[in-house]
Amino acid sequence: MLRYLIRKSAGWLAMIVIAANLTYFLATAFLDPRSNYLQLRPTPPPEQVARSLEQYNLNPETPVLERWWTWLTSIVLHWDWGRSPIGDSVNAQVAFRIGVSAQLVVLGLTLAAVVGVALGVYTATRQYSFADRLQQGLSVFTLNVPLVVGALAVVLVAISVNQALGTTVLFVAGANSPSVSGFWPTVLDRLQHLVLPTVTLVLFSYAGYHLLQRNLLLDDVNSDYVRTARAKGLTRTQAVRRHALRTTLIPVATSVAFAIPALFTGAVITETIFAWQGMGQYMIQSIAKNDVHAVVAVAVFGAAMTALGAILADIAVVVLDPRVRLT
Repeated sequence: MLRYLIRKSAGWLAMIVIAANLTYFLATAFLDPRSNYLQLRPTPPPEQVARSLEQYNLNPETPVLERWWTWLTSIVLHWDWGRSPIGDSVNAQVAFRIGVSAQLVVLGLTLAAVVGVALGVYTATRQYSFADRLQQGLSVFTLNVPLVVGALAVVLVAISVNQALGTTVLFVAGANSPSVSGFWPTVLDRLQHLVLPTVTLVLFSYAGYHLLQRNLLLDDVNSDYVRTARAKGLTRTQAVRRHALRTTLIPVATSVAFAIPALFTGAVITETIFAWQGMGQYMIQSIAKNDVHAVVAVAVFGAAMTALGAILADIAVVVLDPRVRLT
């Protein structure tokens, strides 16, 4: 297993390196950092713009191969991913925003998967009952509601709760309050800021796992090994949970693993509505500001998260399916 993971990781690493270099050349071809200075009033002269960009290795007048080699050697020798056209460190921005996104993604994805799988098992063992039809209806409804509408509805509910209580219990913007100090007050403050975006992600992510888990279980509830387990004295629910669930969890676990990169860089709407300065928001801002180095860093991070998701999916298959472990 260890050799397999090492071989798999080496293959992904090679693809990430290739993707990073291709992304750099594409970004330099389509993004023009000079536009950030052309919007200033008064507009700086071209010579001044060129000198400013030269110190950040972003001057379009410098040959692209020379810029690429400087960028590549900085990463290899110093792990320095460069600077933005206004001088911000890409390393510092990415490190900060990964932490912000991780708080949201890890908790939201975990809760969505747990709730979705639990509902899938519950409704599959009660097929066509009132609870099954009700939960299916709710899941289909949340799948069809635009995320923007749902997030704004969550915000309105939170504002109503705060007004009813006469104090701010649920914060609707930001990841923390700058004025809060101390360990436990800071933890409580962050949790209060985390509630609404997490609830939004769970509400609009669990339905896919619920319907997938339900359909997979319904395909296996009448299989031979489930009937054998019931013949040995287990109830239908016990047989499903102890035997069928383990096999049907494999596609769901794979889906959860590959959702990691999508949420890290794709939760743009949630981060924008709740003013979370995460990786999704950073990706949009980088493209808007023609920030070549930041765009490449975000692309590489997304590729790395995809590789991590693939490796986690392989591990989940091995853990859940003994037959794979034996081979």
